[in-house]
Amino acid sequence: MRNHSNYQTDSHAFTAYWDDFNVITVMVEEGIDDHQGFTLTDGHLDINLEINGDFKLGKKRIVSLLTDSDYHPGTEYYLIHSSGEEALVMTGKVVRTKAFDEKYHYDGELGNSLTKKGSLFKVWAPTATNVIVNIYNDLFQKVDELPMIRQDKGLWDCEANGYGEGTLYTYSVRVNGSTKEVVDPYVKAATSNCKFGMVTDLSNTNPPNWDPTVKPAHAKSSDSIIYELHVRDFSIQTKSGLKYKGKYKAFTEELPEKDGIPQGLNYIKWLGVTHVELLPIQDFGSVDEMKAEPQYNWGYDPIHYFVPEGSYSTDSHHPYTRIREVKEMIAAIHNKGLRVIMDVVYNHVYHLEASNLEKIVPGYYFRYDHGGKPSNGTGVGNDTASERKMMRKLIIDSVTYWAKEFGVDGFRFDLMGIHDKETMKEVRYAIDCIDPTILLFGEGWHLNTILPDYRKATISHAKELPRIGFFNDRFRDSVKGKLFDTHSSGFATGNFSVKEDVKKCIMGSVEDYFITASQSINYVECHDNHTLWDRLNRSHPHSNEEVKQQMHRLATAITILSQGIPFLHAGQEFFRTKNGVENSYKSPDRVNKFDWRRMRAVKENVTYLKGLIEIRKYFSALRMSEIHEMHSIQFIDSPESMIAYRIDQEHSDDKIVVIHNAGHHSEWIYIGEGEKWIVANGTEAGIDPLDKTHDSSIFVAPLNTVVLIKME
Repeated sequence: MRNHSNYQTDSHAFTAYWDDFNVITVMVEEGIDDHQGFTLTDGHLDINLEINGDFKLGKKRIVSLLTDSDYHPGTEYYLIHSSGEEALVMTGKVVRTKAFDEKYHYDGELGNSLTKKGSLFKVWAPTATNVIVNIYNDLFQKVDELPMIRQDKGLWDCEANGYGEGTLYTYSVRVNGSTKEVVDPYVKAATSNCKFGMVTDLSNTNPPNWDPTVKPAHAKSSDSIIYELHVRDFSIQTKSGLKYKGKYKAFTEELPEKDGIPQGLNYIKWLGVTHVELLPIQDFGSVDEMKAEPQYNWGYDPIHYFVPEGSYSTDSHHPYTRIREVKEMIAAIHNKGLRVIMDVVYNHVYHLEASNLEKIVPGYYFRYDHGGKPSNGTGVGNDTASERKMMRKLIIDSVTYWAKEFGVDGFRFDLMGIHDKETMKEVRYAIDCIDPTILLFGEGWHLNTILPDYRKATISHAKELPRIGFFNDRFRDSVKGKLFDTHSSGFATGNFSVKEDVKKCIMGSVEDYFITASQSINYVECHDNHTLWDRLNRSHPHSNEEVKQQMHRLATAITILSQGIPFLHAGQEFFRTKNGVENSYKSPDRVNKFDWRRMRAVKENVTYLKGLIEIRKYFSALRMSEIHEMHSIQFIDSPESMIAYRIDQEHSDDKIVVIHNAGHHSEWIYIGEGEKWIVANGTEAGIDPLDKTHDSSIFVAPLNTVVLIKME
């Protein structure tokens, strides 16, 4: 038998792929006339073949061959033609079959772990024919190569005696005739830009008194108020007063008040939100951790799902530093009575071809269309295949790792509609086993991926996904205007034709979308697209500054006071602007910075929003969740430009009246008999009454929100 050990995948007269366990598809170039003269060998025995189909496709012929012996991953098969031409049979669509998933699904631990004598390495590589652990020293010089042993279910492992904590390593994986060096997808610690993984003792990354289970109490999801923030934005401005600019450690700094308003993390605590949502902090590829000069990216280009991003660390070179600093940041946030949400990106990777997942098991972790091209519902060149067992396992293992090891309190899934419903249900179950108060929500947009629509975790399937939240696009579009028509208006900005839609949104959209109001993530601004202020400058270019501020306040007030979970973009409270830039994912700091000076310049508005948050947190009637509770909301007859309603909860002495006047004229509205305290009037808000009235009707100023409490 021929020696194929040095086989290279150069050009050949034909190429062949295992497309099922006993089906080989051969693409034959011009020049080979006998399409039946093939022999298959595994290097020891010849395997019988039968022609299953033969047709012309352009200048090539496609030949389908049936084998009488099933494909065994990890074996190199060669197809030999009677002309003498031969080709390695590559692993093709077979890895995307249900049978492959069932047969080779491995449900144990992966990655590295410490043993008494050294380390244990485990990697899932079912189609590999050889795997080696490469050991490196601190100068990144290779000092050893350790062969791994193939086990059941496609697992390869290796006991590395003498190589313990701090050992740097990679894997060399031979698959489809070539060997590629990769970083362990399950590695927890890595060097700069994750070039090398490191054997880890995670207990040595813990700050003093670290306990990820100690966190602020949180009774129910509808109590949440989310504040979305980018790590670098928060502290990078010169006037931020923070020393560790752009770093995790900025969240640990204690600063005195300035101009009567707290600084740093104390400002977010003072504002009154309950959760800080951080844009991606898992390792991403668009920022070079080795460069000192300013670089910027939101981080929606993941590489490693278990390793924190190093560019936000004070030392990206030392693998433990970034882990410890993330823990310090989370501990500091917890100590302020706030919870932490991670924005996670499992729907795609930075570059498919460069992905360690793709190099280790080509074709498995990603979706491909019927023509064999990568599915691209994400719009960035690849869609991960959450419906496959090992991709689903990676997502669940990663989420639960961050929840357990770092004490993360919530996960916001980027482009969640790419994922399948079953995966999201299993994620919910897995984190419930850790802490049922952990929030889980995401973008349930319908995206054009190859996964059938009925399987997607889209907002249209929200009622099949209990206790998973969704960004409510109906809320966003009906309150501020259609997202993709930046000149359009919503109710808060002058379009009263959507009034009925807004009323449904105020009730948590439970009639149309959701099982409970707490599935509704209510927002009019986030990191994506224009800020609300920049949007108003486009949709209302002729309105003066004061009118635009009033519209902005009104839209934000509707967000805070509606049933569901309010979601605020950092800086929304001070009319955040990105100078008109719609997609600032890689814009410089001058565009993206959290503008502390602008905040202080409009501190009256900041204080007003703080007061609205106080009102929401104080009155449980503004934080209902169940559909039967919505019956306590009674809408009041009102002019076209107004929405007014009372909430009359059972077993509560407080009767709340909320009035939103989106018109440009003052309006009278009937609010009922009895004494009522005014706690919000459009410019001031809080739980301390501003005024009281005995009148049965109230005169509401234009572009204004009024909240009254009727005491029984």
